[in-house]
Amino acid sequence: MNQALILVDIQNDYFPGGTMELVGMNGAADNAGRVLESFRERKAPLYHIQHLSVRPGATFFIPDTDGAKHHTSVSPNAGELVVQKNFPNAFRATDLEVQLRDAGIDQLVIVGAMSHMCIDATTRAAFDLGFECTVVEDACATRDLEFNGNTVAATQVHGSFMAALAAPYASVVSTADYLGG
Repeated sequence: MNQALILVDIQNDYFPGGTMELVGMNGAADNAGRVLESFRERKAPLYHIQHLSVRPGATFFIPDTDGAKHHTSVSPNAGELVVQKNFPNAFRATDLEVQLRDAGIDQLVIVGAMSHMCIDATTRAAFDLGFECTVVEDACATRDLEFNGNTVAATQVHGSFMAALAAPYASVVSTADYLGG
């Protein structure tokens, strides 16, 4: 089993006080930290994904701001790989696929944010590239969305996207199930 952890966009702007606060981000980050620690203990490969917003009019993840930095709960240790991206899909215009292939990785464990955006886009892309994916659902977070004048609660957004990913894109599990208890 050649498995790697992909930590997607667990950055300060998504936390309380950030410019794009997500619902439940602290709890999701705590769970992501538990999964991260299990990878570190096993000395298994892991990749920190950092979104940098370079499009005109961007309001969060602006390069060289505190909001774009990795949250302290999952900050990269020395020697851990960081892949910077500018799109929701962590594979688009990055060398992530090349790094994974060069390391012989064929299975990905995915955590982070936002469930409806970068987690969805990255997981679907990984599946299309032939990777076997596991999404740790309670180590992911999102926000309320609006559609046709109606607010869709973050819990519904998250549940809908996890349900959609569960067939056939990924195995969707809890942190407890992933860690075995």
